[in-house]
Amino acid sequence: MKEYKAEQIRNIALLGHAGKGKTTLIEGLLYSTGLIDRMGKTEEGTTAMDFDPEEQKRGISISTSLAPIEWKGNKVNLLDIPGYFDMVGEMVGAMRVVDSAIIVCSATSGMSVGAEKAFAQCEKNGLARVVFITKMDRENANFDKILKDLQNKFGSNVIPLQLPIMKGGTFAGYVDILKHKAYEFKGAKETTEVPMPEELELEIDALRESIMEAAASADEALMEKFFNEGELSHEELLKGIKQGVRGGEVIPVLCGSALVGPSVTPLLDLASDMLPAPAGEHKCISVKTDAEVVRQTSDTDKFSAFVFKTMADNFVGKISLIKVISGVLTDSIQPYNATSEKTEKLNKIYTMLGKKQIELPALHAGDIGMVAKLAATNTSDTLSDPADPVKYVPIVFPEPVLSFAIAAEKQGEEDKVFSGLNRLAEEDPTFKVGKHAETKETLISGQGEMHLDVIVSRLKAKFGVKAKLSDPRLPYRETIRKKVEVQGRHKKQSGGHGQFGDCWVRFEPVSGIDFEFRDEVVGGVIPKNFIPAIEKGLRESIAKGVLAGYPVVGVRATVYDGSYHPVDSSEQAFKTAAHLAFRKGCQEAGPALLEPIVQVDIVVPDEYMGDVIGDLNRRRGRILGMTPVAEGQQVSAEVPEAEMFKYATDLRSMTQARGTFHMEVIRYDEMPANMAQKIIDAAQKDEEEDE
Repeated sequence: MKEYKAEQIRNIALLGHAGKGKTTLIEGLLYSTGLIDRMGKTEEGTTAMDFDPEEQKRGISISTSLAPIEWKGNKVNLLDIPGYFDMVGEMVGAMRVVDSAIIVCSATSGMSVGAEKAFAQCEKNGLARVVFITKMDRENANFDKILKDLQNKFGSNVIPLQLPIMKGGTFAGYVDILKHKAYEFKGAKETTEVPMPEELELEIDALRESIMEAAASADEALMEKFFNEGELSHEELLKGIKQGVRGGEVIPVLCGSALVGPSVTPLLDLASDMLPAPAGEHKCISVKTDAEVVRQTSDTDKFSAFVFKTMADNFVGKISLIKVISGVLTDSIQPYNATSEKTEKLNKIYTMLGKKQIELPALHAGDIGMVAKLAATNTSDTLSDPADPVKYVPIVFPEPVLSFAIAAEKQGEEDKVFSGLNRLAEEDPTFKVGKHAETKETLISGQGEMHLDVIVSRLKAKFGVKAKLSDPRLPYRETIRKKVEVQGRHKKQSGGHGQFGDCWVRFEPVSGIDFEFRDEVVGGVIPKNFIPAIEKGLRESIAKGVLAGYPVVGVRATVYDGSYHPVDSSEQAFKTAAHLAFRKGCQEAGPALLEPIVQVDIVVPDEYMGDVIGDLNRRRGRILGMTPVAEGQQVSAEVPEAEMFKYATDLRSMTQARGTFHMEVIRYDEMPANMAQKIIDAAQKDEEEDE
């Protein structure tokens, strides 16, 4: 593959709902352009882009993959992005480095949530976009319905530049509205021009008028001419449409099927002719001065590149997918990683066609490629000229919404599991792994059940270790509900010096603190040097309550009386006496189990409000309020954390994946007695089994 300059490069994200044909579309493009000699199938795991064993096994895309296609003097870098919402991190990373997007919709189904989210991401990132309606060869394909849905949802600037030609219910060709020409498919890779179908003439004339208005609205000079003359030349029409597409004011719609003739190659024509090349200024921070500086998308500027994805390969090692922002990357450069503050050593530079690595002599400004074995480089890192290093703003990935406890299936493999999970976390910033400080469980957290299931499968495939998932234990608390006074007395005689400690302690509930200790001993009944031992004994005791062994909070302990022996008393004896006082005091003071309460903020479209609020009520939730937002309504509520374990999955189901939420623990409340008893019984059973 030859070298390309920025003006010859198109970096395009392929977006859309899962199962709508994105990977098959790229397969058709690769076949039509001769990059592969046969069409693979996603359900059989034989496509060029789904090369990961997990993708092949499941028949779906899991990771972003790159397909560089040389077309009419340009290089089109297509990034195939998974459509499953659990893999949202793949989209967030890729959107950072592309300049435009192709949103894939299926001709056999209505408007999908994935398409809506893709439009929203393009709007957020200011990207030009094209809609491709695929699966036109299917029996129930309905181009007009999908187009109408798109226009109703996203406005009249969604404009078809093609119309399908159907013969006897079969997708036979298409009309190029801009050229006012009709084509029918001839074999697998050829088309032939045919007379314009009479039944489409009126529709085409009306569409050309809409296209002309859109072209005129993108340029003031064209608008003036259109108002004065009511017509634009073909060249002016193309100029206006191109300007409108690149500015996001026109969203062109094409149609086709990867399985029928060369119906997908017009998409490459449009990408080359109308979609923007990488260009412009990019703000970054100078490592030397800590001031904001600018890098230009130009070969003549100093080298800088951004890492947007990291992969681990069993044979190659760590693979870093990068976009060169400025300058030229060659294997003679030793780039400085401003994030890890280390200089890296390059071996070779590649691009990737699925899993196939294609060596390149250089990567120019604006281009996307890969380098291997960068030891200190991860996703979101910046590589730059060591003489003048800079740092770009890192990608903000979504926080995990679901957690499971994970453990090795075989005893003794815990370290292998933890090591493998940390390696996988380097690849996927939306996946987190760590030990819970209280429950001591290893927790993995991600974007959904499928996401975490894929992690466990990859753990087995890449690191040869099996793991099992379970519901995580919640960090409950215990407290007391009434004031009591108890004696803790420890006396033991076993030859020689004995052990004697005696203290009276008042326990009372107090809000807003975990534990407070007071010394009200008078008259020297307990020597001052033993008081710290009593406090230490009590503080150690609150780590494990009397009901289910959870930490005790909201307690004030006051030592006010006691006695000692001049020979047998010691710090250890009084510490033990404090333990005894605590156990007795908590049992008599009305112990109660507390559960964590989270505040959850849920953003949902208006039509799902009833279902969401009803569901929160069933989860023992308390609605705090509702606030109108751009996406619909934000519902704020307080809910016991125990009721929110799989809320990410349930909310996705209730709202057709349109709802989002964020939650955090805000306090602890007393748990209902019947539910608390189940937790207590389970804890006692576990303790008996451990014994």
